[in-house]
Amino acid sequence: MAVAHSALIRQTDQIAMPATTAEMPPLIRRLGAGVRDVMELRALPAPVARFQWRARRLARHLGDRFSLASATRPADLAVLLELADGRRRVVELGTATAWTAISLALADPLRLLTTYDPVTQPLRERYLALAQPRARRQIELVGGPGLAGPRDRDPIELLYIDSSHEREQTIAELHAWRPALAPGAFVIFDDYVHPAFPGVREAIAELGLEGELRGTLFVHRPSAS
Repeated sequence: MAVAHSALIRQTDQIAMPATTAEMPPLIRRLGAGVRDVMELRALPAPVARFQWRARRLARHLGDRFSLASATRPADLAVLLELADGRRRVVELGTATAWTAISLALADPLRLLTTYDPVTQPLRERYLALAQPRARRQIELVGGPGLAGPRDRDPIELLYIDSSHEREQTIAELHAWRPALAPGAFVIFDDYVHPAFPGVREAIAELGLEGELRGTLFVHRPSAS
């Protein structure tokens, strides 16, 4: 896998990253999903890119359209990993099939990640099995909603909200976790600009949060507002 990934990276090193699949050179489109995956994933750290590449291959093999559609997009994942750099206590609300949780663990061997979801996706364990055993041990899976709040008093350095995308639940989640945020922590909301999920924008507006848009992510730093 690593050899194939490296070879594909070398083959595409001189190709400018297109904004959309339609803008890809015809040759690249004909080469198929594997090359397109490498082009999208090349901005990620190598361990994360390798996992994401394998997860995409498995998802296509299983016909898992849910994961392919719902997983954090590579460009946004690169931003999330950048903001998470050096942050060792991370909480994710919305596990889905755990692609993002695994990526956050792979990016930092000292990171401890707790991820919440009231629904256990049937294929989640198949993707967790792709992770290195060390990364798997860094992840705590909680079968419940994020609005239940923290279960201990450890300060959280980054909170990633990618759950129901509904206004009231998003507001409740931030209220539940705000007391646990460490000084300088980030709160990151997924799909801020997604037209299908207006509840995220509505919640942020109602809460009066200040922040910046990075890709489709809204990044809020509580101490700065």
